[in-house]
Amino acid sequence: MGRILIIGHSNELADAFRREGALHGHEIETCEGAVEALHRLQSHAVDVVVTDPETSVREDLALCALLRERRPGVRIIALAPAVSPDAVIAALRAHVFACFAQPFEIREIADMARAALKADQWSDGIEVVSGAPHWLTLRVSCRLLTADRLVRFMTELQAGVVGDDRERDLLMTAFREVLLNAMEHGGGFDPEQVIEVTAARTARAIVYHFRDPGMGFDQAALAHATASSAPEAVIATALNRAETGLRPGGFGMLIVRQVVDEVTYNERGNEVLLIKHLS
Repeated sequence: MGRILIIGHSNELADAFRREGALHGHEIETCEGAVEALHRLQSHAVDVVVTDPETSVREDLALCALLRERRPGVRIIALAPAVSPDAVIAALRAHVFACFAQPFEIREIADMARAALKADQWSDGIEVVSGAPHWLTLRVSCRLLTADRLVRFMTELQAGVVGDDRERDLLMTAFREVLLNAMEHGGGFDPEQVIEVTAARTARAIVYHFRDPGMGFDQAALAHATASSAPEAVIATALNRAETGLRPGGFGMLIVRQVVDEVTYNERGNEVLLIKHLS
């Protein structure tokens, strides 16, 4: 059984966590502020701390450093009224487990808290190589958990940049699919292997670059994944496969091509560019 500490004046989040089946059997505590949280971690072990949704990421990161002085292995999930690109990068540098801005999806936060609880012997797995808001380069370990965390950070990074929330979510679906392909086929989901990921933004486009450590692939062998297909049929097939626990496979790349404007591979096949034009 793990222990989650939720900071804030309202019990709404804690009550919602207790109703979530994903967190059944885990102990959920609450406290009203940072000082009390520090006392709690001084007196007993806490696995996951969820910050006050009314405090800024800057305040959360200052608290994060103090919490880790008391419990080095604690995982921090930062909630904030708003998250800027600079704040996302600062959270990545501070090895925050995940970051959420309002409006919150309680179930999504609960799922991330469950993942944090399961990540015993946790190592961050995300290294910031270049931390400019318009050019973020990361080195990430080939773990499914790392992929899910990175998608969460990227979701906040693109807030307000790509159309509405639906368009942003579709773009993140494409990002996740290519990231998982790189981890699975290029890195064999070996945590010792590393993928390099760059998210760049220009005045007219968002560009994602992925480079994996694998041998690459024969692009002609993926002809089935480049054929056109109705978006409704592609999505329905992918959902049916997901319900049975299968990865989308070639259908995943069909979805990617429906979402982004350009997909380009290097000659070897171990690097790929996704380009999304901005209106």
